[in-house]
Amino acid sequence: MIKQTAGRNGLGDLAPKFAQLNDDVLFGEVWSREDKLSLRDRSMITVVALVSKGITDNSLKYHIQNAKNHGVTKTEMVEIITHIAFYVGWPNAWAVFPMVREIYAEEKADPSDSLFGLGQPNTAFAQYFIGNSYLNPLNAEGVNVCNVTFEPRCRNNWHIHHKGGQILLCTDGEGWYQEWEQPARKLHPGDVVYIAPEIKHWHGAGADEWFTHIAIEIPAQGASNEWLEPVNDDQYNSLA
Repeated sequence: MIKQTAGRNGLGDLAPKFAQLNDDVLFGEVWSREDKLSLRDRSMITVVALVSKGITDNSLKYHIQNAKNHGVTKTEMVEIITHIAFYVGWPNAWAVFPMVREIYAEEKADPSDSLFGLGQPNTAFAQYFIGNSYLNPLNAEGVNVCNVTFEPRCRNNWHIHHKGGQILLCTDGEGWYQEWEQPARKLHPGDVVYIAPEIKHWHGAGADEWFTHIAIEIPAQGASNEWLEPVNDDQYNSLA
């Protein structure tokens, strides 16, 4: 049986019956029916119910934290909110993401849990990277498509795609993209980067998170990649 005292602590002097119903009935009886529905499922249902009502106060924060405590991952929570946005209203969902970011701030991405998996160590191109990266080729017919994962602080050298460019689809974690003599751009899941031919650039992970993107090579006759100097620590550290 769940022991809850929040009602009595917050409202016991003002509304003792309400506090008793909150602590003893809602949590003590309903939430404790784990043989009918798990605490994990109940926490997710409660978050959905609160977001659907447009509630973004401490009660929602409590239940998101409760969901996390019962095993709901950041990826799952983001997916839940993204899904219900189409049913409960886009502004309602948008408003809760800062709270999710705060509550899951200490949770680092699990690279093996990325959309297309981690793949194998990128040994063939390791000389052009600082840190460890991993490749999972997805398609080689017509258009080369590869899932690329960077460990924290890993980045590739400055390089140029001659004649054919590249498209990056960011799927997991946080990373960076920068073109020569241009400000660096912070990347998040859902971001898309178009890299035109002949543009000197680099991309890689943030300092504290793994980062994964899908790299799509734009076909062109005579296309090639030119690898250049590394992004040194001073350049990289200045981004933070």
